[in-house]
Amino acid sequence: MLEELCDLGLERAIRVGTCVALDGELALGDLVIATTALAADGTSRALGAPERVAADGGLVAALAAAAGGGRASAPSRRTDLFYDRDPARARAWVASGALAVELEAATLLRIGELRGVAIACLLAVVEVRGGKGNRRRMDADALVGAGERLGAVAAAALTASCSTSA
Repeated sequence: MLEELCDLGLERAIRVGTCVALDGELALGDLVIATTALAADGTSRALGAPERVAADGGLVAALAAAAGGGRASAPSRRTDLFYDRDPARARAWVASGALAVELEAATLLRIGELRGVAIACLLAVVEVRGGKGNRRRMDADALVGAGERLGAVAAAALTASCSTSA
């Protein structure tokens, strides 16, 4: 879909979505602004992505301002396995600097690089994992609220970035 939007003249986009926290300091509902995505998937690698793919700095700054700070400078780990059951792999991702796991950022950021389009990523933490397989998930009402907040922050950031680049 992003490729088609680029063909239609897209100049900037923000991926909004959900993630699972890897960092113990993240709580349900926290926003994560991914400055980089750590590519651990087949799609971004097939597109020639390096280990880290950077988000557009201007959009990251606009997201941080619109979110009232958020967790900027937060790499996310893109993987084919959202619910990976291998704790050793999760520990390795944390050691490489990842704060959260999600499924799309690395590929979208790489397409943005290839197409010369500014792309950023804003995520809401919907699951926090504790020790011994213990996990907490957002309920349906909280998820709706998180979606509304993601949309509002992304729209404000896009509006701000459009007015500064005009």
